[in-house]
Amino acid sequence: MPVGPGVPVGPGGLRNIVRQELVSRQLDEQLTSRYPVGQRLRVLDVGMGRGAQALRLARAGHTVTGLESDPGMMASARESLDAEPAGIRERVRLVEGDGLQTGVHFLPGSFDVVLCHDVLMYVEEPDAMLAGLGRMLAPGGLLSLLVRNADALALRPGIAGDWAGALDAFDSPTYTNKLGRPVRADRLSALTATLAGIAAPLGTWYGVCVFSDHISDDVEPLPAAELERLLAAEDRAGRTEPYRGVAALLHLCGVRG
Repeated sequence: MPVGPGVPVGPGGLRNIVRQELVSRQLDEQLTSRYPVGQRLRVLDVGMGRGAQALRLARAGHTVTGLESDPGMMASARESLDAEPAGIRERVRLVEGDGLQTGVHFLPGSFDVVLCHDVLMYVEEPDAMLAGLGRMLAPGGLLSLLVRNADALALRPGIAGDWAGALDAFDSPTYTNKLGRPVRADRLSALTATLAGIAAPLGTWYGVCVFSDHISDDVEPLPAAELERLLAAEDRAGRTEPYRGVAALLHLCGVRG
């Protein structure tokens, strides 16, 4: 749904708002194309962070389980959930745990949708984790992954004039994120092969933040009309070659066979 005046699209500064809104629109597109309107889905959000997507989907009527290992993030998610009406709170379950241990907490095939956004970058062996997430899906279920794009790592330092950093990024998928933590980016080709191997082959993928990745975290949101133009440009770029291939993030959607 287009963003209109007075409609909140997510917490934080402009860059995070753009990212959250683009992923939300792409995810909604996938859900509406695969499930009947009004069907209440069982959703697992692995590494849910502060719970932005989990709460958004619960507000839409779905039953959501949020899995998070970081105590600070879990506290923020609980605080946000406590502020919701009772009808929404009862549709959300928060579980403290690691994405590598989904089999400890849940039975195979328990969910129609599994989200794993901004998590793989912290996982040393992502294939094992993805195999576990695939087992959580019911037949025909949707796996939504949001990852840092290793094929575009040189762009951020290059645009900033950090030529040494840009040259290093051509040769290594690891980098230091804005929190100062060493993390890893992923390549579309490798993830496509992994998804096929776990019986949840890639159906659709999008680029996210083609134009807005360089925006500082403290930049304030734009007026509604200007924000909508930015989102429209990002949305088109995220679906169009060659732009989506150099997006800062990749949103991959696999479907359980």
